[in-house]
Amino acid sequence: MIALDPLLIGDLDLGDVLVVLLKVVVVFVVGLVATMLMVWFERKAIAGMQNRIGPNKAGPFGILQTLADGIKLFFKEDLIPAQANRFVFKLAPYLAFVPAFLVWSVIPLGGDFSNGKDGTVKIFGRVTRLQLADPQIGLLLLLALSSVAVYGIMLAGWSSGSKYPLLGSVRASAQMVSYEAALGLSIAAVLLISGTLSTSGIVFAQPSFTRWHVVATGLLPFVIFLIAATAELNRPPFDLVEAEQELVGGFNTEYSSIRFALFFLAEFMNTITMSGVIVTLFFGGPQPVKIGDTTLNLHLGPLNGTVWFLLKLLVFLYIYVWFRATLPRLRYDQLMNLGWKVLIPISLGWFMLLASFRLAQDNGWNRWLVGAVALSVLTAAAGLLLAATRVSARNRQREGTMF
Repeated sequence: MIALDPLLIGDLDLGDVLVVLLKVVVVFVVGLVATMLMVWFERKAIAGMQNRIGPNKAGPFGILQTLADGIKLFFKEDLIPAQANRFVFKLAPYLAFVPAFLVWSVIPLGGDFSNGKDGTVKIFGRVTRLQLADPQIGLLLLLALSSVAVYGIMLAGWSSGSKYPLLGSVRASAQMVSYEAALGLSIAAVLLISGTLSTSGIVFAQPSFTRWHVVATGLLPFVIFLIAATAELNRPPFDLVEAEQELVGGFNTEYSSIRFALFFLAEFMNTITMSGVIVTLFFGGPQPVKIGDTTLNLHLGPLNGTVWFLLKLLVFLYIYVWFRATLPRLRYDQLMNLGWKVLIPISLGWFMLLASFRLAQDNGWNRWLVGAVALSVLTAAAGLLLAATRVSARNRQREGTMF
């Protein structure tokens, strides 16, 4: 079985194929339009925060400004440096842009999850899910695709044949390795609670506010995931990959025309994609908000789940814009310290604590006793780690800098 979507189980006819093609068109067209709107939204929101006007000429409220910028970049001269590896130089923008699109194929964009339903809806008389595919390893596919984008950045810097882009791409690799582990451990906490790798199964496991994984996992995995995802997206305050003061323009310094636009769009598409992932993993995805026995029903029929998904998505898009407008950029040593010395130990310790509670629940042990023992072990481990980092810092200070 390649997917849990009931449409793809059994024999396929022409109608089934047409429904799948319709979902493909909707997902990717909506993705492109959403990216354009995200660029406009970010510019307008930051302008409001900084007491500026923002885009206001092209179209109503400047909403067509992104389209105008794209047309301008499309017709600009496409330059390739003389020392560049031409094939890899041309390939790199697509390696950064395409994975952001593919992640949307496994994210539930809607569905009927009310009253314990499994999220399936009827489209032209055929029962299906409002997501392109629902493989049983959807969560692993999501992680794999989110990690591929760094190859685009790395190869872009290396293939340019220039030192500053290479430094930016090396930074990207180190940053991804540092935060991928913490991000994976926070997702492991979600997997532990939900018991499934299917994205629709994860959404189904969050029928009410108290069952949302942001609550069920104890909030901390969500906070770690948000920080690690921001670092993986190279968004402020973790945008050291393209720090203008240090690297001219970063990994994309030598790019122009439509190839530069692809990197630009990939950043904003990844922001929308990661916000969708956060909503899916921690906030119930298309599930309506249910507090106790009260369900906030929007009375929109099959579109009810889609509207809830979009409302939750907009909250996190605004949060990312808020980060860009308010937070200063970290130093590179602060970035590495936060990833290796703070996020990874905390996420690992919290996962072990959740696992101990789950083990106690499955075996009928005293959960309070298990929790006390687990907290004691984690406190001792945290003390040892803190002592080791202090000794290391003191030794570095005594030895002085190497250069």
